[in-house]
Amino acid sequence: MRRALDGILVVSLGQAVAAPYATQRLADGGARVIKVEREGGDFARHYDTVAKGECSFFVWLNRGAESIVLDLKDRRDVALLRRMLARADVFIQNLAPGALDRLGLASPMLRAEFPRLITCDISGYGYEGPNRNMKAYDLLIQAESGLASLTGSPAEAGRAGVSICDLTAGMNAHAAILEALIARGVTGQGSAIHVSMFDGLADMMNTALMQQRYTGKAPARIGFGHSQVVPYGLFKTADGEIVIAIQNAREWENFCVTVLLRPEIAAHADFRSNEARAQNREALYRIIDEVFGALSLTALSARLEAANIAFGRLNSVADLQAHPQLRTMMQPTPSGDVEVIASAIRFAGPSAPPRPTPALGQHTDAIRREFG
Repeated sequence: MRRALDGILVVSLGQAVAAPYATQRLADGGARVIKVEREGGDFARHYDTVAKGECSFFVWLNRGAESIVLDLKDRRDVALLRRMLARADVFIQNLAPGALDRLGLASPMLRAEFPRLITCDISGYGYEGPNRNMKAYDLLIQAESGLASLTGSPAEAGRAGVSICDLTAGMNAHAAILEALIARGVTGQGSAIHVSMFDGLADMMNTALMQQRYTGKAPARIGFGHSQVVPYGLFKTADGEIVIAIQNAREWENFCVTVLLRPEIAAHADFRSNEARAQNREALYRIIDEVFGALSLTALSARLEAANIAFGRLNSVADLQAHPQLRTMMQPTPSGDVEVIASAIRFAGPSAPPRPTPALGQHTDAIRREFG
């Protein structure tokens, strides 16, 4: 079964989450990904052992890759890596800034030597500015970007429960590499790409920053809700909890008429616009709590469905495991098949089975023979 990126060779000096997430997407698309690891391997191999003795992070993020162990302090291994890059289409790395310069493997050097090569450097803060040499892990970028100031309860800042900064950087890198491959098909020339974790999260903070810049006030941290869109969040019923989201004027009117059975509220001066509702959130939520608290979850769900209002449940991870919409697949690993969530990217027609997650150095001998 042919895939869009069949024939594309990607060489990765990627570790942890960001670069492997990008190469996972490229491998899913058919690219051949050679993952260069140090002795002992990518440190993300050792975060946990929950996936039948394998690390859950590594199993998920490195499917489809081939693993070669190289010692980049050995000039012969550096020479081997250069031979690999001479044939590669893409080189992606997220080592510390400057780590490859002294080896002659920095992107400007490689692009001068191999004009068709697409280089993608992923860093914490970018290669310019006062923070360029700072260590940058996901937690730190969530804090530095201001995201943590919007996450959590009113009393305490919080961290998003997944590595959102790393994953955003990986998605940005994947998208940029695909753009560069298309551009190379037109011009014959590769591109130099630089993606930073900070830039990715800062981009997502645009609306919050505009509020700060143009009103002098940042959005409030309000827990499981939305600082700007109201009503939007978790509410209690007589026998459970429910999550609702009102996004536009039509939904608001339907909500008042069909769910609250209070049509007069829709045009009330305190509530008729989203901005007004945000300013009078507490008064509105008292009305909602009174109505919802008298209804069973089943009865309220029926009203919400009749009004075409978006609603859902606050699920646990165990609930996700049993969710009827969840798609999973069996991922081959060195310790046996592991059930993982299927890729979010789907194309019409049959899909190819997932490629295996490699053991450390599994392909070292074969790759050394192939590249001399």
